[in-house]
Order: sequence, then C-alpha cells, then structure tokens
Amino acid sequence: MRRLWLIFAQAVTLTLGILFVLGLLRPGASDEASGRVSPQAASASYADAVARAAPAVVNVYSQKRVRVPLLTLPEGSPLQDLLGQLPGLPQGEEDSTSLGSGVLIGKDGHVLTNYHVIEAADEIAVMLVDGREVNATLVGADPDTDLAILHIDARGIEGMDPAHQFRTEGVRVGDVVLAIGNPFGVGQTTSLGIVSALGRDRLGINTYENFIQTDAAINPGSSGGALIDAEGKLVGINTAIFSRTGGSLGIGFAIPAATVRQVMEQLLKKGVVQRGWLGIEPQDMTPDLAQAFGLTQSQGVLVAAVLRDGPAHRGGLRPGDIVNAFNRQQVRDTLHLLNLIASQVPGATVELDVLREGTAQTLKVVAGQRPGLPTAGR
Repeated sequence: MRRLWLIFAQAVTLTLGILFVLGLLRPGASDEASGRVSPQAASASYADAVARAAPAVVNVYSQKRVRVPLLTLPEGSPLQDLLGQLPGLPQGEEDSTSLGSGVLIGKDGHVLTNYHVIEAADEIAVMLVDGREVNATLVGADPDTDLAILHIDARGIEGMDPAHQFRTEGVRVGDVVLAIGNPFGVGQTTSLGIVSALGRDRLGINTYENFIQTDAAINPGSSGGALIDAEGKLVGINTAIFSRTGGSLGIGFAIPAATVRQVMEQLLKKGVVQRGWLGIEPQDMTPDLAQAFGLTQSQGVLVAAVLRDGPAHRGGLRPGDIVNAFNRQQVRDTLHLLNLIASQVPGATVELDVLREGTAQTLKVVAGQRPGLPTAGR
C-alpha cells in the first residue's frame, strides 16, 4: 500500500512539473505573470483602419483678396494710432491663403470641411491623397456648426474610397480614436488618442456646440479632417483646439458624426440648414432668481425678453415666464432649450410648459425660420 502511494505521489509531482514548464514556455506567459505587456500586445496596429479612411481625407486650400494699407509703420510706432484714425488712407489688395483638411463623403465628389476653412474664399482648391489638385465650389455652409460642403469633379476621385460609414452612436469616453489631417501643411498625418469627453459645450466656438473632446493631436491645418475609430469609421470632423501657443496641448474638439450627417443631409438637399426659432431671450435660473420668483428649486429657463410679433409673442409667451418643458421634455438650461428649439422644422407646432406668476400652463407656439441663413451655392 505504501509503495502504491509513493508511485502516485511521484506521478502527480512529475505532471505538475511538466505543466509548469509548459506554462513558462508559452509566449507572453512570463510577461502576464509580471504584469508587463507582451510584445504581441504592444505591437497592436491601427494600420487597417487608417488604410480604409485615409484615402478619403484631402487637403483644402482657399484664397481670398484682402485690403491692406499701402503705408505700414514699424510695430509700436507712435504714428500708428494717429494714422489709424485718418480716413481715406491708400489701400491695396493682396492674396490671403487658408489651409485646412476635408473628407470625401461620396463618389459624386462632395467634400466635408469646416466653414472657417473656406469662409469668404474667392477660390477653393482640393488636393487629393495622390497629389492631384482640383478646383472646388461651395455647395452650402452652416456657420452655426462650422460645417461646409464642397464639390469637386467626380472624375478626380476615381479609385478613391470616400468615407461612407458614419459612427453616429455608441461612442464612449475611453474609446481609441485617430485624427487624420494636414497639420501645418506638412502633408497627411495621423495621430492617436482616446475620446476624452463627450458633449462639450459653452466653449464659445460655435453657436451650437456638442463636441467630442480628444487628446489625439489636432493642429492648425487639421481643421475639417477626419476623427475615426479603430475600425476606420467616421466619428467626427476635427474643428478646433484649446491652445495658448497655437499648437496641440492634448485638448482637441470634433463635431460628432450624428451632427455632421444631419447638417450634411440638409445642405445637400436644400443648400442651407433650416432651424426652428421662437424669438426669445432665455436666461438660466439661478438660486437668487428662483428665490425672487418664490420657487424652492432653480429649475427651468426664464424668458428675459420676447421679440415683438415673433413666433413666441404670437403664441402668447411673455417676459417673466419660466419654461419648464419643451414638447414634454424637461428643460435643463438655456443651451438645452435653444438646441431643442433649433431641432424643430420651421412651421412645426411645439408645446411649452411654463410657469407664469405661480400658475402652470401650456402654450402652443408655431416655430419660425431662424433668420440670417447663409446663401447657398457659389
């Protein structure tokens, strides 16, 4: 009996020893045990994603004529202020060039870019990834979201693979993203980062803001370029950076693909983006205002002013009303209310739940067309 037990114990020991040796020989096992990343994991590549998206990213050059004084003085000269006040000083013209990026969105030659890249341009040119340069015309622009659509000769993009896959949902903080553009005019460049935050607003960049924040390097010249995910799908259009030096500090902003597609569809169909408008001046409710109105909570949005004969005025809204809900959706603040109004089609009837002098009531207002639309086409 003792002999059988010794044989069994030796067999178990030998088996465990073999398993331990095999475990050490398995690739990456020692790295896992020590907490280090294996060479295989460290060599993860996003080359396939870039290969799918990069051919659709182009360079955009715009040129405009600007008036400049013929007489210039050294910086800091005491005559600068004096001459600046004199009317009728002789002026000349010179060319001003703007550099940016764009994204092909179809085989018919449409290119997405930022409005500020081509604003007031007299001439626009697009350079394709293979180095060919073609002239472009403006199809439509939406300054409120800083988006514009250009058109180039479709024959110039034969063999290209325009970006057609938009990732409009499911983007999370921490997702890997890549920014593709033409920073500083050095040529097409790809940078890697993550989604740092979602829904960034109140930055003073655009009228309507809902930015994706990323630490993927975005520099001057990258505006209008693509922000893609690890599969090469378009997550957003790079549009701005936060910087005190003019270079990337790891805080860049992109317009989400959902907003891009919504604006794009309207620009392609109508040449302009139509947004609802009520003609009111909203103001955030503060604890002090809530106390002044006899409220226990500072919720809703105060109507500070109503435009005479505007949609809200015709619908019965008055200064001093507190808007708590828009089409039965709770209103958080002024920015939220303005975005809800803008999302409406002009002519649509909306319901406003308001508090007037302590009494709750519901008003029906017909949304108007937001004034100041840019001219379509060029």
